[in-house]
Amino acid sequence: MAKRNNKITASAPAPKSRTSAVKGDDTVITALKLPSEQLSPEMAAYFAKCEEKLGFVPNVLQAYAFDGAKLSAFVAMYNDLMLAPSGLSKLEREMIAVAVSAHNRCYYCLVAHGAAVRQLSGDPPLGELMAMNYRAARLSRRERAMLDFAVKLTAEPWLVEEEDREALRRVGFTDRDIWDIAAVAGFFNMSNRVASATDMRPNSVYHGQAR
Repeated sequence: MAKRNNKITASAPAPKSRTSAVKGDDTVITALKLPSEQLSPEMAAYFAKCEEKLGFVPNVLQAYAFDGAKLSAFVAMYNDLMLAPSGLSKLEREMIAVAVSAHNRCYYCLVAHGAAVRQLSGDPPLGELMAMNYRAARLSRRERAMLDFAVKLTAEPWLVEEEDREALRRVGFTDRDIWDIAAVAGFFNMSNRVASATDMRPNSVYHGQAR
């Protein structure tokens, strides 16, 4: 019991440790009980490569491991959109991921891709601004046009028209670049919804990266 303003009140239960809650994100990855399949040789090698390069396997891959076909398709699409040659830099693609995920309030993608923006840009505040409100960031005209388009495509896709594409062309994007902006935004809209539906939890290591 605790005294406050001369009144006796019941003490609130002690909060759970924040540290243990974050660590739990590395073991309870989603709210769905879907046992993992045995990984194919290709995916086993890919997981090993993640361990070697990152020091961990991203939880989103662990989440998809219940279905080998879905895991392979997800990895192939992600690698093509985010890592393959493009007129968009890797940082620009990560900025799209975070701006879209901020609109959708996707915890997993904001944490994971916010960390990527911090790392690729060398600018920790930029990662925070992307997650909170990209419009408050000091962006180039190119970056602002790109993110405005991606967020409009996320929030009101039926309103996208030729003027929106022309706005991108005016700041130097090619038609192929416009396709890539749309594809990255579309991919993260899908990923955000799956992550939110399953309560997917990001690896705890992301929280401290590039701070």
